[in-house]
Amino acid sequence: MTAMTSPHSHVNSISTLLFTPISPRPRHGFQSLRRGQTQGKRSHLLHSTSSSCSTLSFGFWNSFRLRMSSEPLPPLPERRIVVGLGMLSVDFLATVASFPKPDDKIRSTSLKVQGGGNSGNALTCVARLGLSPRLISKVADDSQGQSIIEELEADGVDTSYIVVSKEGNSPFTYLIIDEQTKTRTCIHQPGYPLAPDEVSSSNLLSALDGARILYFDGRFPDTALEVAKEATSRNIPILIDAERLREGLDDLLDLADYAVCSAKFPQAWTEAPSIPTALLSMLLRLPKLKFVIVTLGEEGCVMLERTSDDPQLEEVDVDNLLDLLKQRKDDGAMVPTCVSSAITKLRADGIGTVTGRLILGTAEKIPPSELVDTTGAGDAFIGATIYAICAEMPPEKMLPFAAQVAAANCRALGARAGLPRRSDPRMVPFLS
Repeated sequence: MTAMTSPHSHVNSISTLLFTPISPRPRHGFQSLRRGQTQGKRSHLLHSTSSSCSTLSFGFWNSFRLRMSSEPLPPLPERRIVVGLGMLSVDFLATVASFPKPDDKIRSTSLKVQGGGNSGNALTCVARLGLSPRLISKVADDSQGQSIIEELEADGVDTSYIVVSKEGNSPFTYLIIDEQTKTRTCIHQPGYPLAPDEVSSSNLLSALDGARILYFDGRFPDTALEVAKEATSRNIPILIDAERLREGLDDLLDLADYAVCSAKFPQAWTEAPSIPTALLSMLLRLPKLKFVIVTLGEEGCVMLERTSDDPQLEEVDVDNLLDLLKQRKDDGAMVPTCVSSAITKLRADGIGTVTGRLILGTAEKIPPSELVDTTGAGDAFIGATIYAICAEMPPEKMLPFAAQVAAANCRALGARAGLPRRSDPRMVPFLS
């Protein structure tokens, strides 16, 4: 192992303690080594995992994936009802050769109209993966509202809890997709908010009946809080999409079991100096939270998982620990991989300590010729995370799976066109 150059040199002396073999189930693929392989290869593989084999060549992976696609899928999770509350919209997507300058007049290279909105995208992902989502939201009684509902129903989302208002307009978003930079710019027109009294008690109880998990995208905070309180009283776990600072989000986070954050949210919410210290601060401020994930686009994601306290564990600086994880990730892997620390006592100076483990997930390296649009990649990641929770996947399997689903969605225009179905050959290695 190459030594780190760090002012916290004591971390290096215990690095062998921090990284322990992850023990995936044998069916996950080639995680164990055959007898006769060198200890150096063993050390490399013990610290990184993927859905199957993170250190295999890309060509071998393609061959392996094709073979796996013929294998039967495992049964769906027994409890697979997912309830979501949040925004819906119609997306008008225009691709352009490059983003226009002020006062420019340009032509689009393509135009597409499809459903959007964080909750609509995430629950469409959930439905295509085989779960049974129910959506609480609001649209207007107009052509756009009708198309939103019809598209969701076509994908298997239960829309019977969506309020259709006689007033106002359904939400819509203009998206400009820059083909040169592969970025998108959104201009959103909201609709009328969903008020608490628009969700009747009987409808709420019906929506939550049999639910495995409840998902919020942070919209309609007053209504979301009432639904979250009812779910908490019924011991239904809650996942929050913490995309940005929003009114009422703090109250929802207090009730959350899981949080998936955008890259900027943890530091914006905690004012901590780094992402690792911000994640640690979130777990300290939110004692109910089991894990928090921050998504970082092509840089992958970082997860901090809380575990039971053990006073005998040694304290480790959480920033230095992330640096060690980065040294051990497989930069040559084309498919999503994962490297985890052992359970330890994570410390952030001036903030506190949390017992748990830090996990670094990588993103798929999408060839430039295949990358079309990143719209909805975060929603796809969340949808896959919801599936993983329902399927009781361990984090070292959850993170590569969610990254693979997000990458698949980036290969088509818009937030939903590229969402994979459960039978997609690209998904089979992660589900089998």
